[in-house]
Amino acid sequence: MENAHAARFSVVAGLLLLFMAILAGGAALRESVTIDEVSHIGAGVSYLQKFDLRLNEEHPPLAKVLAALPLVLRGTHADYSHVSWTVSEKFFPAYLGQWVFGEWLLTKWNDPVTTLAWARLPMLLLTLALGWVLYVCARRLGGNWGGLLCLTMYVSAPAFLAFGPLVHTDIAVTLFSLLALWRFAEIWQNPSRKNALLFALALAGALLSKFTAGILFFAFVAFALSTRWRAVDGQPLARPEARSWRRLRWRSTLQGILWAAVAVYLFYFLFSLNQTSDVLYRLGHGSAAVPLRRFLMPPWLYLRGVLMVLITGSRPTFILGHSYPHGVWFYFPVVFALKSPLGFLGLLALAVALALRQKGRDRVNAPTIPAELAIHWRVLWVSLVVFAGFCLLSRLDLSIRHFSVPLALLMLLLAAVPPMVERLWVSAPTRGRLVAAMVGVLALSCLFTAARLYPYFFPYISALSFGHPAYALVNDSNLDWNQSLPEVKRFADQHSLQRIDLDEHGFNDPAVTVPQAEFWDCQRPTRADDGQWAVVSATMIMDDHNCVWLMQYAHQTLAGGSMYAVHLPEHIPASGDFGGPPLPSAYREFAGAPFDIRSFILDLNHHPDKLPQAMEEMRAKFGSSNKAQSDPATP
Repeated sequence: MENAHAARFSVVAGLLLLFMAILAGGAALRESVTIDEVSHIGAGVSYLQKFDLRLNEEHPPLAKVLAALPLVLRGTHADYSHVSWTVSEKFFPAYLGQWVFGEWLLTKWNDPVTTLAWARLPMLLLTLALGWVLYVCARRLGGNWGGLLCLTMYVSAPAFLAFGPLVHTDIAVTLFSLLALWRFAEIWQNPSRKNALLFALALAGALLSKFTAGILFFAFVAFALSTRWRAVDGQPLARPEARSWRRLRWRSTLQGILWAAVAVYLFYFLFSLNQTSDVLYRLGHGSAAVPLRRFLMPPWLYLRGVLMVLITGSRPTFILGHSYPHGVWFYFPVVFALKSPLGFLGLLALAVALALRQKGRDRVNAPTIPAELAIHWRVLWVSLVVFAGFCLLSRLDLSIRHFSVPLALLMLLLAAVPPMVERLWVSAPTRGRLVAAMVGVLALSCLFTAARLYPYFFPYISALSFGHPAYALVNDSNLDWNQSLPEVKRFADQHSLQRIDLDEHGFNDPAVTVPQAEFWDCQRPTRADDGQWAVVSATMIMDDHNCVWLMQYAHQTLAGGSMYAVHLPEHIPASGDFGGPPLPSAYREFAGAPFDIRSFILDLNHHPDKLPQAMEEMRAKFGSSNKAQSDPATP
């Protein structure tokens, strides 16, 4: 009977995941390729076809390999004699070459629509797998209702619905990080060889998904230190026994870490077999040196990727109408509040209230979380504090997707709500029924919000915006990641436009999706733009460009607010005049670059033969900008 009861809950969980698959998958099929997907898809295909990791080294390869599997099996074509591949043999030229290679693979050598759809399918499956893992873990913590509550929050979260099917690294690292943390707790519950092996596999998956998975090691240490401050269930209280208890578990943990390192090494070794090791030329060129160089390539590639992340780990950001030269501590708390459904925020507040009530009754009641899972609970909330702390300290504040691990952990901690409500129901039936009804209403409101938003999950902002436009509050892929070009195409077709100015948030050629599109900079209109329709990405209005002047003219919202179609006046006022574009001194450039890097890469997409000289040209542009900023005499 009990198994049948649990099976019914699993069926409901399956229906919730089907709900997510329909919403997230349906939205992804309507969207154009996003910025990072251009480089990730091309790189993943090259990893499988050439066993060469030269492209997109700034991210580990696992997610890209998974996305490329169906493409390679379907015979996706890539031209490895193309200059975008040959010029990318060295690290820094590859940073430019990857964009051109990915663009040509998607739009020139293969059909862009089917290629993108097949690349996104494994990512959608990975997203659903994360949902199932959340459900299984939450059900162990808080029973069947705890599992359903956490899964409901996950499948209705606009952030996961938007980013889940896309070819990027955040969902993968969230899935494997959650598995690694759970298996780490299993080791400290029972330090067996089996648990160490499962922990190693999960940890390797995380480390192969994103370099920021290194934060897991800080979480492991933080948990271990917490056991010195307050013992967990099953931990000896006497100091010598406690020391032996911790030593045994650290030994098993370190064994798992060693196995994970071996797995990461073998993965990199396999997929770099055909990559030149000339970068390690200092080791020599003889018969003994070449095998040694090959042996050392995996750690070299991994550490070089980590170094690239550290070098590029500080970028200008924008939040609540203000630009900052780098990340600010309040970025993620604000973005989290604005990008979360009110029902989810209400459940978090209710969970805190119930926990405070429960805390005063712990002496007379058994703990809410089963004693055999006390270690797991401690690991989860300690890890939440560690990951959230790193997010607060980060100087790279771009998107809610970088908050995916803390977001998943917050959802998992809601598993304790149903048991706490059940206890309240027993001690105070009237209040218990009221709180249970509140939980149900809040959970259903999240599902309703998700269904209402379909298919425009990217630009979601809750009522906490208090009427302010989203482009005045948040930035980057919180609003638009260049996924809405099909909406621009529909708008142009509906208005029978032969030409439409487009200021996009991306590097790829918009004409592939919107044949009428002409690449445009809303800060630099010309007389040819008078009276025309123009479409501008929401992120270009106040963040990556300075184009608030457009919003005073007749405009229409596209893709739920990711883009705006503006009917330009018959005579656009001069720069600096009322109603006109900004003066050059007030220009802003994409990603904080000192020049229009979008048009720079778009030109390379059209003329890849320029790639051999492009890196030096880009260095010169950045160098002249740095010199101008450091020279007070420069006008």
